[in-house]
Parts: sequence; structure tokens; C-alpha cells
Amino acid sequence: MNPLLDRLHPYPFERLRELTAGITPHAALKPISLGIGEPRHAAPALIAEAIQGAMAGLSGYPATAGTPALREAIAAWIHRRYGLTLDAGSQVLPVNGSREALFAIAQTVVDASRAGATVVCPNPFYQIYEGAALLAGAQVAYANADPARNFAVDWSQIPDATWARTQLLYVCSPGNPSGAVMPLDEWQRLFELSDRHGFVIASDECYSEIYFRDEAPLGGLEAAARLGRHDFKNLIAFTSLSKRSNVPGLRSGFVAGDAALLKKFLLYRTYHGSAMSPLVQAASIAAWGDEAHVQDNRARYRAKFAAVTPLLSSVLDVALPDAGFYLWAGVPGGDDVAAARGLLAQYNLTVLPGSLLAREAHGLNPGAGRIRLALVADEAECLEAAHRLVSYFKTPS
Repeated sequence: MNPLLDRLHPYPFERLRELTAGITPHAALKPISLGIGEPRHAAPALIAEAIQGAMAGLSGYPATAGTPALREAIAAWIHRRYGLTLDAGSQVLPVNGSREALFAIAQTVVDASRAGATVVCPNPFYQIYEGAALLAGAQVAYANADPARNFAVDWSQIPDATWARTQLLYVCSPGNPSGAVMPLDEWQRLFELSDRHGFVIASDECYSEIYFRDEAPLGGLEAAARLGRHDFKNLIAFTSLSKRSNVPGLRSGFVAGDAALLKKFLLYRTYHGSAMSPLVQAASIAAWGDEAHVQDNRARYRAKFAAVTPLLSSVLDVALPDAGFYLWAGVPGGDDVAAARGLLAQYNLTVLPGSLLAREAHGLNPGAGRIRLALVADEAECLEAAHRLVSYFKTPS
């Protein structure tokens, strides 16, 4: 067996199952889960219609690069969303959801034969970043979120000697779990570090279309263009339909950016067998071409967060995020695992302890004392969950 498999950590939900084993939830209450960030709004009808109309595509092998029509649909969406004009043939590549692409990019980029090969990621983080780095044979360096800056990542915690060994940097904006959006000056700093040390920036932007401010979140490619970096050197952005269009089961997204990197990435993917089904391609073209369902989706999230956040702020350290569909809430007493166990036992409510989303780094676990609440169900269920949270934290322990 590949010995690098032994370096992988258990996934957060596996650890949560272990930590809650033996707990008997309150039987009189319907189970509610705010644990997994799985979109649960209905998928738009136009996607099902596109799939039904593309059945003939099952009779042939799809190309790994996708059809020109799909790449052009993605490029057109990028132009509408960010005002950028990309070459659909060389700067855009469809992928089977951002998760598999975020993993695969490390296998493409990392050269483990170089001493001290390092991948930097935020902390807390999406665990695929870490697993991808470890299986590529790299070390992982963690940059902790800063509570004083709305849990934005403090990249200054990474010393120059580590940046010099870095080959890949994972960025998540809007962030998971905090929802923080990186401003332009922070992008400029990361681009300068990339220029100095030669590492690739993988920008995970899967939450970019769920936001609560008037202005849409700044994207990595958009930031690069504003700073005059129109070739997107050493930058690849990752975007998905899962959250934007409520189709996590479709497994569809794209990567875009540095044409030279995408050429190598396509080579890797051709051997890996990463071609997207023609049915999924047809559905993706329909989804990227329509904004009405995205606006409706965003409105539903805004209504839920407007209803739930004030309730929870009476008992938790929580505020409306910049974007995303999570609330990153500090719990009284600071024991996130105990809170998760208590909520399951007493109120049949599942939440994810923040400490399971992070690693001990720079002397602390930056997720400790917080819980992640995924407001993915309908408003009524999210409100019921909020009332249970209020009851639990208002009751003396």
C-alpha cells in the first residue's frame, strides 16, 4: 500500500461520529442536522431538462477538456460575473466538482523530490487541501484564522523560510467556515509572495455566489486583473455549481487561470480519467447560462440568515458573515465538542465542532471553542434549530 495513506487524518464527520458514539438523542424531537454543508434547496428544473435532452451523448466517450460549448459557457459566465475575457480553449477547464480538482492540482503541481516541499493552507480549512498535500508527498504549513479580523487568515504567521519551500498555496475566499472574503490588498501580498518564491495559488471560490452584502465577493482572477496581472501567472481559480445552483450530486465545476498550468493540469487529468459526462456537460451549460435561479437561491439564504442570526446572537458569539452558508459561532465556556455532544443528546441537533476543522498550529487550535452551523435546510427547519440552540445555551449546565 502507498505509505502516504497513513499520513491522512480522519475526516471531520468521521471524528464527530466517534465523539458522539453512544449518545441517545432526544427521541421526542425530530433530528435536525446543521453539520454537513450540503445544499438542500431544490435543483432548478432547467438542469433536469438539459440532462433529459442530452441522453444521446451517452453513446460516446467525452473529451477530458470538455466540449467547446461548455468552455465557452463558462468563459461567458466569468465575463458577466467578473468582467474578464478569458480564452475558452486555454484558460478554462471543466472539472467534476471543485473537490476532485482541488485534490488533483496538488498531484500535478507538487514536486516531492525537492527537499522540504511544502503546501500552505488556511486553518481552519477544507480537509481536502491537507489530504491532497500529504498524498502528494508534501509537508503542510498552516496559517491560522485571526479572531480579531473576523477570522480572516493571518498569512504573516508563515515565516519566509517556509514560503521559500512552498510549492502550492490553498486560498478559500469566501472562507469555509468563517465566510470571510479576502480584500484586494491581501491578494496583492500573496501575489508578491508567489512571484518571489514561485508557488502556485489555488483559489477555492465555491461559495462565491452566496453573499449578504450589496457587492459580490472579489474573486482571485478579478483581483489579479485589477492589479495588472492579466496572464494570471501561477493562479488557478476553482468554482463549482454545487452551492451556486444546488446540484452537489451533479459534480460539476471548472478551473480557470494560468494557461501554462492548465495545459499541465489537462495532461494529468487525461491520464487520470477525469472526463465529464456529456449529460453533466449539457446540464452545466444550462446552469452557467442562467442567473435567475442563482438570484432566487441567494435570496433564500439571505432570508434564512436574517431570521436566524439575531436569535443566535443572544446566546452565541456570532454575526452575519460576508458570504457562504455557514455561521461560525463561539460557544459559552469554549468547549465546542461538549456543546456538540450536549446538543445532540438533549435536542437531537447535530452541529460540527470547530476544533475538528482545524489543526494545532502556532500554539493553538483556531477552531476550538466554536461550532459551524450549516444553514442549508429550509427556513422553518433552520429556525427550529435556532430555537433549540437558544434553549440549550440559555439552560444552566
